[in-house]
Amino acid sequence: MALAAVKVEKTLAELAQLYDVHPNQITTWRTQLLEGAAGVFGSDSATEAAEPAIDVKTLHAKIGELTLVNDFLAGALGKAGLLPSAKR
Repeated sequence: MALAAVKVEKTLAELAQLYDVHPNQITTWRTQLLEGAAGVFGSDSATEAAEPAIDVKTLHAKIGELTLVNDFLAGALGKAGLLPSAKR
């Protein structure tokens, strides 16, 4: 409906009657569409701000830490005889 208001093919009164909505509501939706259209259709700065920065060094450190823990637990379970034979 807001797009129809932007196209201006029909008057606000005609659109209001067609969609059974008050003309002021159509005007509000049209204004919101025009103000927010840049964000909807691909503003590059908005996408960059939405994505958090990734610290690769921290992620690599965490992977190393988890690998050590997994290796330790696999060894401990293997010595205790609790690890299936396929994992030994």
